[in-house]
Amino acid sequence: MRFGLALAAALAPVSAAGEAITAARFTEPTLRYTHAILGDAIEWGAIEIDTLSADSGARKTTYTLRLSFDHVFEDNAPRLWDVTGDGSPEVVVVETDVERGAALAIYTQTGKLAETPHIGQRNRWLAPIGAADLDGDGHIEIAFIDRPHLAKTLRVWRYVDRELTEIASLEGLTNHRIGETDIAGGIRMCNGTPEMIVANADWTRVMAVSFGGAGLTTQDVGLFEGRASFEKALKCG
Repeated sequence: MRFGLALAAALAPVSAAGEAITAARFTEPTLRYTHAILGDAIEWGAIEIDTLSADSGARKTTYTLRLSFDHVFEDNAPRLWDVTGDGSPEVVVVETDVERGAALAIYTQTGKLAETPHIGQRNRWLAPIGAADLDGDGHIEIAFIDRPHLAKTLRVWRYVDRELTEIASLEGLTNHRIGETDIAGGIRMCNGTPEMIVANADWTRVMAVSFGGAGLTTQDVGLFEGRASFEKALKCG
């Protein structure tokens, strides 16, 4: 059955209410999907999420979320991003259906909170950029590059009430090359404005992309000369 998910706790679980996520990691390496976009054919079949209770006992609990056999986490590491805007992080991952390609999914310790549609074809992937209130409307947006080696399209999705809605897209940008084990760029805050740091399509320039009333706008912030160029841009250099 598609989207099957098992939930277990390494410790006797307490109620998920009042627990804050403190860490997450992929487990159960698998070869059941051999896209190898991140440098090898190993993907992940489960994720462990650590939480800490808010009561005076500060109790730690570890939850395991296990995917069905036709899904994998096609990613290098889970991201702890505050998507709901409540000040506590959720877990953001790339989750791939072995026949329909990648989607961006948001998890808590109790299961999946929201997910974008899968790209629609096997061996099609996306590379996350970051999460922030990009336009100052009080809602969190999540950005990723859709098919960074093919479509090279930046997409922005807004999270509201357990749903993700695509609100903007722009072609000609990327943040990953086949075989790289990590994903370049991210979101910086310079002069009070969040900007997405990516590369142009041919990897010659570093680009800063902002989102507002005029939609997505780009600014060339320098020559691409390896990963140090992204680090410099993320530091507002």
